Amino acid sequence: MSVNDSADKNGAAARVEAPDWWIYRGTGRPIHDIDLTQILPEPPPWRDYRGGPVPEHDVPPPDDGESERRLGSAFTLTDQEIDPTELNMVNAALYLRRPLLVTGNPGTGKSSLAYRIARELGLGRVLRWAITSHTTLGSGLYGYDAIGRVQAAATSQAQRGGEAEEPPIGDFVRLGPLGTAFLPARLPRVLLIDELDKSEADLPNDLLSIFEDGEFPIEELTRVRTRHPEVTVHTADPQRTAVVRDGRVACRAYPVIVLTSNGEREFPPAFLRRCLQLRIENPDREQLAAIVASHLIDEHGEHRDRLVREFAERSKAEGGLPTDRLLDAVYLATSGAYQPDHQAWPRLVDSLWQRLTVR
Repeated sequence: MSVNDSADKNGAAARVEAPDWWIYRGTGRPIHDIDLTQILPEPPPWRDYRGGPVPEHDVPPPDDGESERRLGSAFTLTDQEIDPTELNMVNAALYLRRPLLVTGNPGTGKSSLAYRIARELGLGRVLRWAITSHTTLGSGLYGYDAIGRVQAAATSQAQRGGEAEEPPIGDFVRLGPLGTAFLPARLPRVLLIDELDKSEADLPNDLLSIFEDGEFPIEELTRVRTRHPEVTVHTADPQRTAVVRDGRVACRAYPVIVLTSNGEREFPPAFLRRCLQLRIENPDREQLAAIVASHLIDEHGEHRDRLVREFAERSKAEGGLPTDRLLDAVYLATSGAYQPDHQAWPRLVDSLWQRLTVR
């Protein structure tokens, strides 16, 4: 069966036969006892990066609980609930080492895709870079606390009676999520650049250099590289440090980059040319049921199924509603705070399931 044959003649979901080249299967089930470096093909010559040094004990930081919060404790999809277009594009991004630009309505699970990839492929904690209208490229790469270093030097001088000891410069450098993702490693990190369409107009173009080169300089370390060729700096992972050589961060395994956009603006052609693009559609009834079951496994099936059906119908009529509003309703319905048969319940549901735009 072709991966595009996702529905039978009655419109029901059909089983997707996974091609041999797919690594990511989209089920949410972790791949155990498999080394991703052994099954992921070599990159194209034009996307081959050879940065270093790779740490001797190179293990991705464990998930910090964010995946469970986003996906649920037992997030799994059946073959009938998997979008073959999504699988094609994610696997193409893995093979080609290209960023994946994910668009769709708010609440359709664009950000969750990054956590599904990390969980399934065993790539550890997701690095999330939340974009605002004030975000700059530099804030994602690294920060240098020059004032803190001057104060530390002054304190050291006062304690030593005039003999100042220069504080290690690496103590005052912290890599951002973007910078941490490009550290040299055996396995790629998953980087979520969330809501890129909120950025200033220049940010997408500013990203082109690092997306293509796979490296960037830390100017403060470049100036002292002859005296300090290797400097240990802080990273965006809690309690983690990394060694930077010659003032440059250069990747070995190109990160899995997921950029999300709610479609509030268009991106320049040069940026789009360097990304693969995927649109996530509003989840159907079966997908909604799977999402609810993953978060609220032990909840009452009767209330849950009823709310899933009603939400799916309303979402279709309204042109798409955020999925987390369904989770809110199911939780309230099964927590004892509200009962669906109570006269106040329909008004509460109407308030929860309002469209995101004011009419």
